[in-house]
Amino acid sequence: MPSRCLIAFLALFGAAPAVTACETALILSIDVSGSIDEGEYRLQADGIATALSDPVVAEALVRGQVALTVLQWSNAEQQAASLPWRRMLSQEDVAGFVASAAAMPRAFEGSDTAPGDMLQFASGLFSDVSDCRRRVIDVSGDGQQNTGSSTAQARMALHRSGIIINGIAIEDMGASLAITEYYRRFVITPGGFVMTARGLSDYAETLRAKLARELARPIG
Repeated sequence: MPSRCLIAFLALFGAAPAVTACETALILSIDVSGSIDEGEYRLQADGIATALSDPVVAEALVRGQVALTVLQWSNAEQQAASLPWRRMLSQEDVAGFVASAAAMPRAFEGSDTAPGDMLQFASGLFSDVSDCRRRVIDVSGDGQQNTGSSTAQARMALHRSGIIINGIAIEDMGASLAITEYYRRFVITPGGFVMTARGLSDYAETLRAKLARELARPIG
């Protein structure tokens, strides 16, 4: 017959529910450089809220216990984690993050564009969520680097450390894909991907599709 100590141990530890580890730590970074006016900033903030509210995306966030934060960036000295890390452990957590994103003020009034410095800053944020299996940075923007440290070098340094970089390239409504091609060549990591938003009015739907792709359960 089990001893009283063993029974107490099983009661305390044996019946504890299994804890699902964090699948992904995801930084949603948004461009607030000089090419983004206040209305366009609001389209990005509201776009985050809309995309995260999608039922497929919200379910994937909770299923993977994803950790989320939002980073605003512009020039080499302007990067700010506007929303702190939050674990998506329930639909209530998703709803709370959505509300915070919708109310999020702009961090900077706009300057030059330094994605390389943003990537270096973003990589340091992952130290607070070191238990997450994957580390992903989503970069969205409408311009190429015009100041700061090398984006290509920062990208490869993060790739070597196991960080994934994906992108949303915000293009004008014409046929050109200049920003998409720039992101493909210099921003996203090998194995990462870039999606194109045709103007900021297309941002929410593009982000929704990108999140659904990033958070999809692997097959096999």
